[in-house]
Amino acid sequence: MNIVPQGVILYCYIAAGGAIGACLRYFCTTTIDSWFGKNMPFGTLAVNVVGSFALVTLYGFIERNELTDSPFRALIGVGLLGAFTTFSTFSVETLTLLENELWLKAIANIFLNVGACLSAGWLAIELMKG
Repeated sequence: MNIVPQGVILYCYIAAGGAIGACLRYFCTTTIDSWFGKNMPFGTLAVNVVGSFALVTLYGFIERNELTDSPFRALIGVGLLGAFTTFSTFSVETLTLLENELWLKAIANIFLNVGACLSAGWLAIELMKG
């Protein structure tokens, strides 16, 4: 008899993935920001692009029935990639640029994040077609 409900186990997978994704996001953004400086939030841009590509690829495998309904979908898709991508951080950083009247940087940040993330998702779809 299983004394731990399946829902609790699923949440543990999500929590573990979230912890890994958050740490990975912090590592990537701080590393990239140390390379390029903090004048433009390239670290956030990079994790959003990589995360978009990875999440669309994951869902491509799900749609093609190559990934079954397992806790690993929640671990990777909801937990790891949910914590890794940082659209909320993107919003705060863009608003900060606007508040500091850095209009061109704010507009560039919007177009780069949205355009690059959509492009990464499209690329993942095309690569999944085989």
